[in-house]
Amino acid sequence: MIRLKFILAFIIITAIVLLSRVYFLSIKSNTYYEELSRQNYIKRVYETSSRGIIEDRNGVALAINNLGFSINIKPHLRSYKNKKDLTKVIDTIVKHFPQFTVEKLLKKYKKLDSPYRHDYVKLVDYIAYEDFFSKYTLFNSLDNIKIESAVKRHYPFGSIGSHIIGYVGKASRVDIKNNRISKYSGIIGKNGLEKFYNNKLQGELGFKDIKVNALNKEVEILEEELPSSNNKLKTTIDIKLQKYINKVFDKKSGAIIVMDANNGEILAAASFPEYDNNIFVGGISTDEWEVLRNDFNHPFTNKLVNGLYPPGSVIKMGVALAFLENGVKENFSVFDSGELTLGKRKFRCWKAKGHGHTNFNKAIRESCDDFFYKGSLIVGINKISKTLSKFGFGEKTGVDQVNEFKGVNPNKIWKKAKYNMPWYVGETVISSIGQGFVLVTPLQIARYTAFLASGKLPTPHFSKENYKEPVPIKVNKKHLNKMRKAMYEVANHPKGTLRNYIRGSKVKIAGKTGTAQVVGIPQSEKKRMKEHELEYFHRSHAWVTTYAPYKNPKYVVTIIVEHGGHGGSAAGKMLKQIYAKLQELKYID
Repeated sequence: MIRLKFILAFIIITAIVLLSRVYFLSIKSNTYYEELSRQNYIKRVYETSSRGIIEDRNGVALAINNLGFSINIKPHLRSYKNKKDLTKVIDTIVKHFPQFTVEKLLKKYKKLDSPYRHDYVKLVDYIAYEDFFSKYTLFNSLDNIKIESAVKRHYPFGSIGSHIIGYVGKASRVDIKNNRISKYSGIIGKNGLEKFYNNKLQGELGFKDIKVNALNKEVEILEEELPSSNNKLKTTIDIKLQKYINKVFDKKSGAIIVMDANNGEILAAASFPEYDNNIFVGGISTDEWEVLRNDFNHPFTNKLVNGLYPPGSVIKMGVALAFLENGVKENFSVFDSGELTLGKRKFRCWKAKGHGHTNFNKAIRESCDDFFYKGSLIVGINKISKTLSKFGFGEKTGVDQVNEFKGVNPNKIWKKAKYNMPWYVGETVISSIGQGFVLVTPLQIARYTAFLASGKLPTPHFSKENYKEPVPIKVNKKHLNKMRKAMYEVANHPKGTLRNYIRGSKVKIAGKTGTAQVVGIPQSEKKRMKEHELEYFHRSHAWVTTYAPYKNPKYVVTIIVEHGGHGGSAAGKMLKQIYAKLQELKYID
């Protein structure tokens, strides 16, 4: 009896298990297998929009997409059975387009093809429309080949503005991991505006749900969503002015910025030497790469935001404001004999015989170093550094460029953290004239000059999308006007350090010149060598930073010429030309 009950129980349990499994397979799994089946005959193909055009402020295209074609080859042609077909296809391509080689095309096909691939292999990414059109019918009629439209990024002005515009390149595995759309477009912004605004320029993905048969042939389109096309980028650049600054800089090394003093719009800016962005789009050759890489003038560096330089005397208005804002009286003056002795070291003024009795106005107008040496000993580095930080030193400007550097606005805490060493009084002295540890970018100097002109600190930008309201800086207006008057005399007084180099300018300019040493001068050297007597890479960097018109400031022009010597002589002529061009283009009355 017990045995019978056991057998019946076993039969009942087995029946329940079997019925449960049948229920699961027929009812519960229906949705899963239906979706799996659907995927077997519906293929989703993602589509990207053409990369957005980059325009200047007047609608002139700075980056466009050239139309052309790509050549795509059927997969699985490497087998013994299909090998002749693959050879025929590749031989045909090379015959009509000899810039390609059999070896490279075959290598690429082997790399991209696999037993699991169903889509065609893109063997040739791009051939220009005018080069391919006459052969379109021939290629379109060949078996195993599919011709598709393609685009290639092009920069119509070549090297002009190359650092700020940037370029695109093939998306790497890391790029694809961080940016889903680049997986389908194959390209991504690598530098400049192309990188900073990559998400906008690439747009949003579209897709097609396509019904396919067992042979993976398309039967019909079931659903389609077009990619977004609202991805154009309008910049603040005026390409006419951009071309002009390239012309007047005349193959020197350095940087120029022309910026709206009130809102931070950059009308033109360039880092020299420049290079043609187009060489990167299709892949740069080894020879071209070596030429650029070995250039001592560093063409790859965007000096606007990544060039770090001692500011020299262009920092003196900021230091003078630090004096005034920290208790130094407006009538403070010194007697400059040509040098200041501290311990065993002598700190010399650039003028060997000195400037005699010197006040704030004269110190800036004639760039007296001794005035700042002695004033810095009263105020101290910490207070100077704190005031300069208000003007943007040691901070990023927020410009819409990638990897901007902060520069160095040193003080005692900074040195202790950086070098684990104490601060010495001699370092305060040389910091007061923009030497020693102090490092800035040209864009920081342009922004600081805009503050001197307007009383507000703007955010420099190349697109209005990056506009931020300028920040009012709390300083005594009387003190700021004192700096403005001195800067006016730099450019207009008979003894001003800039005046002789811009004589005849129709625009009333206020500014400051600077000469930033790149090598130290030995204490034993009694007579300083002239800049032209030094080896080129030992010559000082030449600065000039200005705003105009003086009574109604509209624009800032900042220039640095690497190893150019004196700021006025190296940059004065081009400064005068740039302001004349601003008048010609109706930016200044």
